Amino acid sequence: MSGDPTGAPAADLSRAERRVAEERTAPRAAVIHEAIRAEGEGELRRPIGALIWSGMAAGLSIGFSLVASGLIRAHLADTSWRPLVSCFGYSVGFLAVILGRQQLYTENTLTVMLPLFTLRDLPTLMQVLRLWVVVLLANLAGACMFAWALASFDLFGHEATKAFADIATTAVFVGWSSLLARGVVAGWLIALMVWMMPGADSSRAFIIVVMTYLVALGNLPHGIAGSVDGFFLVARGALSWRHMLVDYLAPVLIGNTIGGVSLVAFFNHAQVIFSGE
Repeated sequence: MSGDPTGAPAADLSRAERRVAEERTAPRAAVIHEAIRAEGEGELRRPIGALIWSGMAAGLSIGFSLVASGLIRAHLADTSWRPLVSCFGYSVGFLAVILGRQQLYTENTLTVMLPLFTLRDLPTLMQVLRLWVVVLLANLAGACMFAWALASFDLFGHEATKAFADIATTAVFVGWSSLLARGVVAGWLIALMVWMMPGADSSRAFIIVVMTYLVALGNLPHGIAGSVDGFFLVARGALSWRHMLVDYLAPVLIGNTIGGVSLVAFFNHAQVIFSGE
């Protein structure tokens, strides 16, 4: 008999087999929560200089989401299924940022919020706001530099540059309320991706690709990746600074923050607290 139908552990398992069973069991929510909370505390203690350089690196790296998507799009015929393939390029920038351990604003809508929800004090709140402001500005600075270089130099040829412009135009010229609502969903998915990471082990890259592919396929705006699109159009004279900052970036960042903080950080924190773990 291999086990007890009442749910008791099987008596005929060796110690080694029990260890294997434990290793193959998904970690409890409390374990994931603690892993992310500890990481968040470490990020809050990082000096401003480290945050700036890491944030700028992330802003530069995320530009490859537009480049990869545009290059794939430029080599495909204009068919109804083209987005199903070209949207995979969107994952490239996120793979570089996340696996490269670079600071991205939308990740921090989850990571540093768990220490704040745990401690609930003013010093931690000020640390969170400090990190958000520094990382966001550094991300935007890096994204702006990447986009300006992409628009100023014919690095990938005319067809690719046209594909970059087409992708950016589709992303940016959307209504304020629609950007806000869809930004919430994008922030939700990115923060959910971060929540899944501690239990992912060797499948982290797969999770990043699947979740960011869904964001791209749904044309859900991401504040930092989307800022590359906006800055690219500004550099080419196809978009005004006001439209970029007020009509596009503001609703997207607000939506991303709401999605990450409320729908993932708060509710996943709450499930741990109320489960008594």
